[in-house]
Amino acid sequence: MNEINQFTKKLLTIVTETAIENSILRDLDDLKVSGYTITNARGKGSRGIRNASWETSGNVRIEIVCDNEMSKRISTFVREKYYKNYAMIIYVSDVEVLRPEKF
Repeated sequence: MNEINQFTKKLLTIVTETAIENSILRDLDDLKVSGYTITNARGKGSRGIRNASWETSGNVRIEIVCDNEMSKRISTFVREKYYKNYAMIIYVSDVEVLRPEKF
């Protein structure tokens, strides 16, 4: 059986208000992020329930697989620009990827 080569990257996840999705995506483009995945998200946290009953009351989860340097650059920028005024969390985890050239 052939051995599968795995490569460690970072998975940066941003969960935030739908209302600022387009602004964050413009920022990611400006930061030269090569790709991301966006999904709708619902939940409850320190700012209450986010159930998406209105288009602007929902959350989005933006996931980016990147190297450590890019992960730090994105998280620093987003925290400085958005944390004070918007419901948002960011978390980073190590992931193993099988196609490192995609990231």
